[in-house]
Amino acid sequence: MKARIKRFHKDMPLPERKTKGAAAFDLHAREDVLIAPGEIGYVPLNIAVETPDGHFLLLAARSSTHKKGLIMANGIGIVDPDYCGDEDEITAAYLNFLTEPVMVEKGERIAQGMFVQFSVAEWEEVEKHDKKSRGGFGSTGSK
Repeated sequence: MKARIKRFHKDMPLPERKTKGAAAFDLHAREDVLIAPGEIGYVPLNIAVETPDGHFLLLAARSSTHKKGLIMANGIGIVDPDYCGDEDEITAAYLNFLTEPVMVEKGERIAQGMFVQFSVAEWEEVEKHDKKSRGGFGSTGSK
């Protein structure tokens, strides 16, 4: 699979998988971003991407990002295939859950991405489903 990519600062590396078995590739902060306590900061990731046909780019925090006091404000990000213009830099939104400011430094691996294949559904509206209801959210028990 090939994906076209534009880097905004050429002195920074292309996204890369750090191990042969890694499912996702690491993304780097393009600039320093200071995020105040309890606030959301926007970290530009230095790339604009044309995803392969039938795919979107899933954006997630790296597993160690919470150790900095940050979580992605929107949980995950979905970069749609049509968000691929020359100035459509991918950006990650992080919430600082600490009581002191957190600095994301230029070049820091702060997010990860992976291409996910998707299908487009046509809705078929019904008045009643043929399947039995399971009971609701959390209905299978706590253990």
